[in-house]
Amino acid sequence: MKTASLARPLAPRPAMPELDPMLVASACSLLLLGLVMVYSASIATAEGSSATAHHPAYFLIRHTAFLAVGVALGLIVFQIPLRLLQRLSFWLFFACLLLLVIVLIPGIGRAAGGAQRWISLGPVSLQPSEFMKLAAVLYAADYTTRKLSVMKSVVQGFIPMAIVMIITAALLLREPDFGAFVVIVAIALGILFLGGLNGRLFVLLLAALAIAFAALILTSPYRWERIISYMDPWRDPFGKGYQLSHALIAFGRGEWLGVGLGASVEKLFYLPEAHTDFLLAVIAEELGFVGVAIVIGLFSLLVWRAFAIGQKALLLDRIYAGLVAQGIGLWIGLQSFINMGVNMGLLPTKGLTLPLMSFGGSSLVACCLALGILARVDWENRRLMRGLSA
Repeated sequence: MKTASLARPLAPRPAMPELDPMLVASACSLLLLGLVMVYSASIATAEGSSATAHHPAYFLIRHTAFLAVGVALGLIVFQIPLRLLQRLSFWLFFACLLLLVIVLIPGIGRAAGGAQRWISLGPVSLQPSEFMKLAAVLYAADYTTRKLSVMKSVVQGFIPMAIVMIITAALLLREPDFGAFVVIVAIALGILFLGGLNGRLFVLLLAALAIAFAALILTSPYRWERIISYMDPWRDPFGKGYQLSHALIAFGRGEWLGVGLGASVEKLFYLPEAHTDFLLAVIAEELGFVGVAIVIGLFSLLVWRAFAIGQKALLLDRIYAGLVAQGIGLWIGLQSFINMGVNMGLLPTKGLTLPLMSFGGSSLVACCLALGILARVDWENRRLMRGLSA
């Protein structure tokens, strides 16, 4: 008697999603949490200022508008193929460099807090240094891709980029914007290193930069004062150490679970810049250690996915796309690390926002553009893995 063997039908493979779900989840969570916390941190400031017409939702409305513009522009840039973006990289960088020159022109650039970093455009202001961070990622990735065969050479691989970065740094320090200077130089060096820059030269550059940063601090009285106040904010808690001391108080009040959303005391005109540079301190006070840990976890997840997407692109022989993705991860990771370090008193006070979360139109829009490009790299990777054209 013959037995017929019944073949089991193969289970269909789950369809590959169009985009990395963890990238989308982490980015959306940070944007939405930032929206909530900006509103919470800014209510008292908005109600107490005649410049906002005493409207409690003033900063919320503006932040929502900036977020909507950023998401819309991010969706638009998502439609641009990476090969076209690579061809535009130099011109985008040159345009941002031109804006850094324009912002220094008296009568055009707007000064505030001892720095001239903004260009007034009617009801909003443009901060060129925020867009220069993204332009630096695109240009450094394009430069490294073109110079890949000579990256071990100091003259051919490094000197041309060094000249460009020196010009950029000079303009940023003229504003002055030391925080943006640190981030942009780190982005350029990081991408060059990922692209195969000579290891010994990289170490020497790090040493030279450390000496240069020390010289900039020692020759600038206000930077030196920031270092002193950061090391011991309680030495002058009502002067140079005022901002940091109140940030630390906010962290202390939050304990494990926080005092509750909206219940912060430090945002009530005690902690300056509560909704911008020191948003994390308000998060710590209202949501506690758990809230801060969630924020750190979301940023870690986002940066990890950016580097993973970049690594996948490199494995698919897409050098430019891979370096762009990893450059964006480096930018967001470094800036969020510096902002968190400043809020916790681990680093000297710098005027850097918490990416994707703090109030600030230029920063929010630039980050949304970066996310759109990162999503495009991921989308093209997935199409190639399916055997389709990018």
